[in-house]
Amino acid sequence: MAKIADLTAKTDDQLAQDLGELKREQFNLRFQAATSQLEKPSRVKEVRRTIAQIKTLQTQRAAAAAK
Repeated sequence: MAKIADLTAKTDDQLAQDLGELKREQFNLRFQAATSQLEKPSRVKEVRRTIAQIKTLQTQRAAAAAK
């Protein structure tokens, strides 16, 4: 799982790229879970939380830029 400090150090473009990669991974993990091929069930939770952290950072940065 990514540390919040690591995420805050990234630029908006890097965060958007990471978000896209994580969403693809989440999609693949869902299919693995549905077909009982999931090796690390904890990875689903980890990916979901990292996506939430990135979205939160993006929202905070957008709010700060709007002020």
